[in-house]
Amino acid sequence: MEPVSIVIPTFNEAESIGHVLREFPAAYRGDIIVSDGGSTDGTREIALAAGARVIDAGRGYGRACALGAEAATGEVIVFLDGDGADRGDLIARIAWPVIAGACDFVLASRTQGERDPGSMNWHQVLAGRMAGFGMGALYGRRYTDMCAFRAIRKDVLARLDMREMTYGWNIEMQMKAARAKLRIAEVPMPYRCRIGGESKVAGSLKGTLRAGSKIVSTFLRVASQAG
Repeated sequence: MEPVSIVIPTFNEAESIGHVLREFPAAYRGDIIVSDGGSTDGTREIALAAGARVIDAGRGYGRACALGAEAATGEVIVFLDGDGADRGDLIARIAWPVIAGACDFVLASRTQGERDPGSMNWHQVLAGRMAGFGMGALYGRRYTDMCAFRAIRKDVLARLDMREMTYGWNIEMQMKAARAKLRIAEVPMPYRCRIGGESKVAGSLKGTLRAGSKIVSTFLRVASQAG
């Protein structure tokens, strides 16, 4: 079994996916899964040529993450987006505390790290702070961000019983991890502007509102559940 699997949900990320895959250090390239949501721009072909496994995930961010996790062979799963904004060359900062057994769940914090101008919109920063405040009130664990770049043990992820197949996936994971009293750490990480293409969330008002509604509904659903 590989120590680490990397899961990258994608939808039309041809301009960036090659760079993303090449940036990982050699020690982390053993099992890379591109969980694709039906790209039509050559994302799949570029990923295959770069040595990744590509699976057909259908539409839905959470579904892509969930199916990628199911396909993973590693004991630890690292998730990140395929737009090139996350620093794949610094993956050890996220993965190593979990590999070493010091943490169960580690997240990158963009708000605590250095951010390129324009890499995050003000409403993304605000949403992360508000969600963190809400989770702090509910579970005593206050996050600073909802960044996609995160690492968790595969067996721990299975115990969280993830259900959200949309953009609520990240906040569901954080809420359930906090509720389960996992050993959690946030690591300040630099964050770049996406390499190319258009954000499916922040790239349009419609995308922002759709993702925001899913995040809010997921928060309310998980908060209403018994621990």
